[in-house]
Amino acid sequence: MKQKQWPATIDEAVGVVIATLADEDKAAISAMAESELTGLHLGLGAWIRNSLGLWSGNRSLLESTGAPNADDASMVIIEALWERLREMVPKVH
Repeated sequence: MKQKQWPATIDEAVGVVIATLADEDKAAISAMAESELTGLHLGLGAWIRNSLGLWSGNRSLLESTGAPNADDASMVIIEALWERLREMVPKVH
C-alpha cells in the first residue's frame, strides 16, 4: 500500500482542506472575523494536524508554514484557508 501523499506547501494544504469542507462550513469560516479563527484550533486544527501529517513527519509542510510546531502550523494553514475562502465566497452584503 502506497503511503498517503501529504501536501508540501500551505497552498496545497489549503486546497486539501477546501476539498473536504461542506459549502456551509466554507461560508461560515469565510464569514468569521480574523480574531475568531482561534476557535477553529481544536476542531479543524486537529483535523489538519492529524490528516495532513503535521504530527507524523510532514516536515515539508511544517517548514513551509515557518512555524516551530504542529499547533502553530495548523493555525497558519487556517489563516491561509480563511483568506482563500474570503476571496472565493461571494459577499452577501
